[in-house]
Amino acid sequence: MGILRFSYMERRFLILTLILCLACSVQGQSDTTKYRRGSIYSIMIKHENQPFADDLGKIFVEMPVPDKYNNHDLNVKIVSIGESKLEDQEAIPEFLKRNFIASRLVGKWFNRDAKTGACDMELIKERGVYNASASDEELAKKSIRGRAMLEDAGEELINCTFVLVNDISYTLTSANPMLTPLKRGLSKLIAKQDDNDIEKKAVEGTIAKIGSGGFKVRVHTYLYRLDWDEKMSERFYKECYGESPDEAKKRNFDSLRGDFTLLYVGDQESSGSKIKAFAMDFNPTMIVRIACQRALDENVAKLQRNFDVFKVKAPLLNISPITSQIGMKEGVTEKSRYEVLEVIEDERGHIEYKRVGVIKPVADKIWDNRFMAVEEGAENATLGYTTFEKVSGGDFYSGMLIREIK
Repeated sequence: MGILRFSYMERRFLILTLILCLACSVQGQSDTTKYRRGSIYSIMIKHENQPFADDLGKIFVEMPVPDKYNNHDLNVKIVSIGESKLEDQEAIPEFLKRNFIASRLVGKWFNRDAKTGACDMELIKERGVYNASASDEELAKKSIRGRAMLEDAGEELINCTFVLVNDISYTLTSANPMLTPLKRGLSKLIAKQDDNDIEKKAVEGTIAKIGSGGFKVRVHTYLYRLDWDEKMSERFYKECYGESPDEAKKRNFDSLRGDFTLLYVGDQESSGSKIKAFAMDFNPTMIVRIACQRALDENVAKLQRNFDVFKVKAPLLNISPITSQIGMKEGVTEKSRYEVLEVIEDERGHIEYKRVGVIKPVADKIWDNRFMAVEEGAENATLGYTTFEKVSGGDFYSGMLIREIK
């Protein structure tokens, strides 16, 4: 066989072609980690007469939506509705209904303009994880298939819209051995501040409030799901959806507001977060923030475990070893088991999940990804992922999804 010889231009062309092929290959691999996720609107119940109600409210608005879900927050984040758990159980559904929260969540999905009634599919396209060029082309043609693709995505995405209503309380406890390092740490903060410093006064006030005891944060989380069935979907697209201002469709949506509903799924109460001595190096606001964040994460993890409709999916990062970016924050323990799912998309864009195997965490390689775990110096806080081993199944590949099973 003769030796192939290429000119300078031919060699340059081949090199550029290889670079482009490699770039496409890498892009294709990164796209496999995209997946459709649930969406969350998270709000807090504020009890005006409870200690530190205002402080808790300021802390809550800084807390992000759980990172395995899309942020579907509305403008209202804090609600004052009751002074007891019994009142909360009665007042929460009434608040959600009276303020048409379900219809507002639907309106956000379609970027609905409240003044004109105009809607679009941009958010569904973004969260539906379609091939951008393909869906843009279909929509440009206004084809039936293009519309069906997005409407099918809406069925799956909108039906996985959740509301987390969090009743957060901050209570003082009796004398505790942990108090001594707490007061010592706060005293160090005071020593660093000027007499007129606002933060110094806040720290002194915190020590006075704590007195001879400690504190505990409890979070009671109520979970609701947006009811988006085939009948409501068909009615919305037929009577309310339009990409141009339309007074008739605007009136139709307004008249339907009361027909959109939220379904109660369940609730979970945290056992109360304990803060280790490491936190004494932080200001009081951060100490409470850590307690609140961990209590809320604890509730979310338990709700995921208890209710299939709320289960989180996460992609496999690698297969040798098997890894995924979930950890203690998502409730991963040595006893956890996860099904490995292959994502299958039909010609209409409808997504199905096929189980291809089961994995379990490696006991000493569970990532501690709880809030501020690195600063605490917690074991395995810097892993960056949890390592798993195969229990059953065939070949896995990066980008497959995993979901916890009981």
